[in-house]
Amino acid sequence: MMTLDVTVVNVALADIAGSLDVGLARVQWTVSAYSLAFGALLLTAGALSDRIGRKTVFVAGMGLFTLASAACGLAPDAGTLVGARAVQGLGGSLVFAPSLALLAAAYEGARRQAAIAAFAATASAAGALGPVVGGLFVSGLGWRWIFLVNVPIGVLAVAGALARMPASRPPATGAGARRRIDLPGALLAVAALLALHYPLTAGPEAGWTSPRVLLPAAAGIVLTAALVAAQRHGDGLIDLALLRVRALSGAAVLGFLARMSSLGVLAFTTLWLQSTRAYTPLEVGLHLLPLTGSLLLAGLFVARLQRMCAPHALVAGGFGLQGLGLLALAAAASGGAGTSGAAVSVSGVFGTAGADAAATTAGLVLLGVGGAVIFPPLMGVAVGAVPEDRAGLASGLTNACYPLGTATGVAAFGALFAARLDAGLGGAADGPARDAVGTGRLELLDPALRPLARSAFSGAYTAVCLASAAVCLIGALAARTLRDGAAGGPAGKPARAGTPQTS
Repeated sequence: MMTLDVTVVNVALADIAGSLDVGLARVQWTVSAYSLAFGALLLTAGALSDRIGRKTVFVAGMGLFTLASAACGLAPDAGTLVGARAVQGLGGSLVFAPSLALLAAAYEGARRQAAIAAFAATASAAGALGPVVGGLFVSGLGWRWIFLVNVPIGVLAVAGALARMPASRPPATGAGARRRIDLPGALLAVAALLALHYPLTAGPEAGWTSPRVLLPAAAGIVLTAALVAAQRHGDGLIDLALLRVRALSGAAVLGFLARMSSLGVLAFTTLWLQSTRAYTPLEVGLHLLPLTGSLLLAGLFVARLQRMCAPHALVAGGFGLQGLGLLALAAAASGGAGTSGAAVSVSGVFGTAGADAAATTAGLVLLGVGGAVIFPPLMGVAVGAVPEDRAGLASGLTNACYPLGTATGVAAFGALFAARLDAGLGGAADGPARDAVGTGRLELLDPALRPLARSAFSGAYTAVCLASAAVCLIGALAARTLRDGAAGGPAGKPARAGTPQTS
């Protein structure tokens, strides 16, 4: 539900803008406010859960998320909606940050692997299902219900957690009992992550050399340095010794790369389908089902694979599959880039017929299977490479890298996409026409300009897919950092006590 809310709003932006009588640029902050708040608090929430109890943090977060969802659904104006979305993001981070630690504490061995695999597949599929769910609600009940539907689910989740979730408290003796709540460290961590996220969100609109982007980026670097300096005393929010655990830091970086190469490309894939196939938002969501379906189906078999293969081998293989999927999508897009308007019309008549449609489906399936294979071993390594009383911090650290990877992917690939699009269009489209091409609304263009616009758009998307495939290659090579993971290989026996192993 937390991951779903990152993407579910995208297809409703136009309806929200019309209903609240505001510009589309302003209402886009309903997406950004949630993402910024969600990403900024993950590290702090994970660390705090080790001190005050993971169940306490989870229940508080779910309650806050539920109340904020109701406020979003009932918002009378855009300002209220954006503010409620920010609160919703805060609640979502409190739920998501300790999730891996809760799973690791509830299960052991093969059952833990199966639980983490199911969690990873569901979370990844939820992000990709956002356009489908959003399209269904917007078309059937109206945009407010994409938020209001969370209310009964949240109430049931809080009741279930209070009734069935075992309490987790810091140990009465030992290192865990001595750790205090580091309020300055918590505030520094939130401010640093917020300052690092914001330029990635504002950059595509404001320009990468704008003071609105450069100043927060510089502040993020300074705040990160201050956070590291403040945590050197060893009793703060973050145990810096954990960052020297090669498997944990490797899992965090690889999670960043995996989200960058998957969800970082999803927005451009959605626009490409809309622009070249003339699909409605709901139809785009339905045509993304090979991605979500393969994620869920492959997730059923990942636990078995984890018993047979070492984490680094699975992660490298997953990146390889995602890279192949992106190459298939690039092939489909490059084929469409050279397609005439008449041929595109024929392709639209025959639906999924044709080599480009087959390549698109194959690419989405490979992306889904690769994502299903990558994330469970990463999550298992993250919480298995540290002592049990630090599992919340390990969970928060790795989870904090996921939205940062998505934001970095959207920003970096967005800059590449814009540059390639301008090169493809030349001087043929300026002003409103250029904006229409960039957002995939080719129906607004003069019919004579559409073939060039379609070719330029497909060429830009091809470049994004190739760049993302290069990120997958880096991830496959970097997977060797997991070889020292305490979460182990086929046996899946994580280390739970003592000093974490460092490289």
